[in-house]
Amino acid sequence: MAKSLSLPSRPFNSPSSSIGTHLSQPPKIPCSSISIQSQSPKDQLLALISDQERGLKTQKSPQKLASIVKSIDALASLAPNSVTTDDSLSATWRLLWTTEKEQLFIIEKAHLFGTQAGDVLQVIDVKKKSLNNVITFPPDGVFFVRSSIEVASSQRVNFRFTSAVLRGKNWEIPLPPFGQGWFETVYLDDDIRVVKDIRDDYLIVERAPYTWKE
Repeated sequence: MAKSLSLPSRPFNSPSSSIGTHLSQPPKIPCSSISIQSQSPKDQLLALISDQERGLKTQKSPQKLASIVKSIDALASLAPNSVTTDDSLSATWRLLWTTEKEQLFIIEKAHLFGTQAGDVLQVIDVKKKSLNNVITFPPDGVFFVRSSIEVASSQRVNFRFTSAVLRGKNWEIPLPPFGQGWFETVYLDDDIRVVKDIRDDYLIVERAPYTWKE
């Protein structure tokens, strides 16, 4: 997956010059705005989420969320009829940013349980019709939810939770399954994947540099 981009912004402070008394001066535009506008839609999106702590900061900024969603829509519009539910969907995907409150709650509150959230993953195997949602708690902890999946269309996948497990170094607690739904991968390439789901939540993930297994 693509790496998150961190783009330091500096104000564009070139001095204004007066061309004539009857000509108004153009507004000054911050350099950061110029930089983002000159990027590809994909790079714009990655720049917008690069400092959002996987979505924790976005929860407190409706304006930032609106900018990110607008960027997602722009990226999705580049290939609205693309197929994103074939074998290219199969991978270990690592979270970059999301609006999913449950995941963000666990990421934010993990310290209350004496731990810290590590990688948050989606592990998809289209051929085996399986999906694992995974939150790691280094060095040995993990919480994962198993699901079965069915391809519904060129971009939509239906899922049904089948079981969940909270696991430590020498212990494991099974939990009951709890729900079903669907998600649409609105953009997919060799680096990243952008998702919208049944609850209008968004997810941006990158291809992890490793394969997660139970």
